[in-house]
Amino acid sequence: MATSAVTAPTALVRSARRCAAMDRDPRTLSDEDVLARVAGGDNAALAELYDRFGSLAFGLALRILHDRGLAEDAVQEAFISVWRHSERFQPGRGTVRTWILTLVHRRAVDLVRRQERQPDAVPDPHPTSRERGADEAAVVRDERARVQAALAQLPDDQRTALELAYYGGLTQSELADRLNEPLGTIKSRMFNGLRRLHGILNVEEAR
Repeated sequence: MATSAVTAPTALVRSARRCAAMDRDPRTLSDEDVLARVAGGDNAALAELYDRFGSLAFGLALRILHDRGLAEDAVQEAFISVWRHSERFQPGRGTVRTWILTLVHRRAVDLVRRQERQPDAVPDPHPTSRERGADEAAVVRDERARVQAALAQLPDDQRTALELAYYGGLTQSELADRLNEPLGTIKSRMFNGLRRLHGILNVEEAR
């Protein structure tokens, strides 16, 4: 009984802390709390994670790929994975920063391998590995096509903001400067755009 008496209040305190975190500006939260909000469907929290780690992620991808376009693809795919699979993060295995950069690294390495499998590359002596790589590349291509099709359904201002952020590697502040818009307008535009994009992709998955 003594254990229950201690455990119950502790659980209540933790729950209260989580609820309080949900009400705060994401810029004031820890990385873990921001990711928890992403898991709860908070698109503004995803934008905050991108502001924190987007430039670092792009730098990592560029060092691996030596191509800005491919690096942008790697970062976009990684943040889509963060958005859709944030529940896979395990705090005991590292920080949010490490987890996100690991996702970026994996996407970048996958892109390198795909480039090496082009017709002018040295043939892979392991057919099973090659076939598996081709299947993975097809899945990524399909996912990218779905996202591009969903982006095309957004209003021009929302699509432009998202494309500049995720393809161009710009933070929200940089977007505001580039588009000559107030920072609050950019945040609202990205929030609404991500929410619409999320809804479009969920509808397609349900079909």
